[in-house]
Amino acid sequence: MSLIYSSHAAPSVAGIDIREPQSQNVLAQAALNEILARGAPLLGVDTSCTRSSPTCDWMRNFSDKTRLVEMNLPGTHDTATGNYSDETQASLIRYTGPIPAAKMFRCQERSILQMLNDGIRVFDLRVAYNPGNDTIGFHHSIALLAPQTTLSDVLFGIYNWLSNHPTEAILASINHESGTGTPYDPKFQELLYKALNDNGAAAGWWVQAKDTLGTLGQARGKLTLLQRFDYDMLPSTPQFSKRIGIHLGPSKWTDNGQSIELVYNDATGATAFIEDYYQPTLPADPAPTLASYIQAKFDVTTQHLLNATQLSQDQLYISFASAAYIASPEVTPRDFALGNGNDVSGINQRLLTWFKDPTRKGKRIGIVMLDFYDAVPGLIEALIKPGSGV
Repeated sequence: MSLIYSSHAAPSVAGIDIREPQSQNVLAQAALNEILARGAPLLGVDTSCTRSSPTCDWMRNFSDKTRLVEMNLPGTHDTATGNYSDETQASLIRYTGPIPAAKMFRCQERSILQMLNDGIRVFDLRVAYNPGNDTIGFHHSIALLAPQTTLSDVLFGIYNWLSNHPTEAILASINHESGTGTPYDPKFQELLYKALNDNGAAAGWWVQAKDTLGTLGQARGKLTLLQRFDYDMLPSTPQFSKRIGIHLGPSKWTDNGQSIELVYNDATGATAFIEDYYQPTLPADPAPTLASYIQAKFDVTTQHLLNATQLSQDQLYISFASAAYIASPEVTPRDFALGNGNDVSGINQRLLTWFKDPTRKGKRIGIVMLDFYDAVPGLIEALIKPGSGV
């Protein structure tokens, strides 16, 4: 396909015009380095990738006219858990107190910058108050993921990556994580609003359209917000009147839903069709097993993916191929994703075969949110371009 991508003004990070390296000064560069260092527990380090990589700048192969709802976009569920090991959890016990094992909360093994280079373009960012300071940080349920890393640090790291990859577009699903024991109040919503609308840093990096998903050309070099929280505690004043992205409100997002229809634009009828069946329910007889849990989840997910290939081509489809911890029999998110390494294959291995089926060639699959995607080579490429053959 031909590539003609839109040019954008050159936003800055920490006062640096990061699309014009010659304009950088020593103090501004030091400020950016400090931000990246603070974000490193979740961002990782950008080891860069070459133009020959099939995933690093894969969107350059698509026309500006391509609509986002028509694209196959790989994403990660609970994106910020890539560094959440037993050791990480033990180092944070002074913040959280004793909590269940890290395997209950960990859903990834790669850092955010690694994910970007791997071709991930949709990020599930779950946030709440950082303990002991006036910032927003990252959590998975009661698990604190990095006490000093703020939402703004991570966003600045993504802006910096986009400055070097201007053909790419990123969708950021931001969700207030409940169950953390930290306040959810007007102050939190104000901090979140400012992180996404700060004219000094953020404004140039976000698609400014409200309740509309446009074309790839409009989204290149920027983030698009998938808003999974409300601003219901902010005052109705001009100071807080700016709205961007599409609102996938928590009150409309059916818990453990197999087939959610969420209208995000009443005027146009624009709808997100969502599968978020994170905890399969099975009858007690026969006793559930790892294999039966994986099969139940896989069946629901692939039915939703099949719907995406056949129905409502002008609407958004989001499928979560991820699942939550189950206590008995014990099934961790990793077990769901990768099976037992022996006779039971996981969701990801099965999806690789499903994506490569020649009958999927040229089909729209939509957004697919994955756990532990990197453990199955070729999965991301097969998702982006399905039907390449098993």
